[in-house]
Amino acid sequence: MAAAPELREELEQRLRDLGIATVTAEHPEVFTVEEMMPHVQHMKGGHSKNLFLKDKKKKGFWLVTLLHNRQINLTDLAKKLGVGSGNLRFADENSMLEKLKVGQGCATPLALFCDQGEVRLVLDAAFLESGHEKVYFHPMTNCATMGLSPDDFLKFVRSTGHDPILIRFDEDTK
Repeated sequence: MAAAPELREELEQRLRDLGIATVTAEHPEVFTVEEMMPHVQHMKGGHSKNLFLKDKKKKGFWLVTLLHNRQINLTDLAKKLGVGSGNLRFADENSMLEKLKVGQGCATPLALFCDQGEVRLVLDAAFLESGHEKVYFHPMTNCATMGLSPDDFLKFVRSTGHDPILIRFDEDTK
């Protein structure tokens, strides 16, 4: 479920206010990376996959943003984050609507401006370290994909009061 149109407008205004230039492709509604990629494969750079998770014990929320083609093991991630093996779960859609104002299929770090400090961002370090000219995320809707430079993305995230936890997911495969 996409956010209300005014939230996308608010996001776009925040980006303009920060002096951040973006490129956007409108496309049919998508719910998976597999559905999205045919519509955006012409946009060169780092495309994202986003998981909205909950820490079972502390009731904390985590937005995990990684390159679209990465596999993730939640048990390994929980250990890296220090929340204990087996303690990360997918959060329900109502929690995502409450914290980020977006629903299923729309999880995005661009929604962090809606968060009141309850969501921690875990970011695949490859977004910042792989030389991508642009990195891509949903702009509050899964009917579009927005690209911005990695530096501008980091500038936006920090403007929301979030400091991403960088993880090198490719080190898990060694």
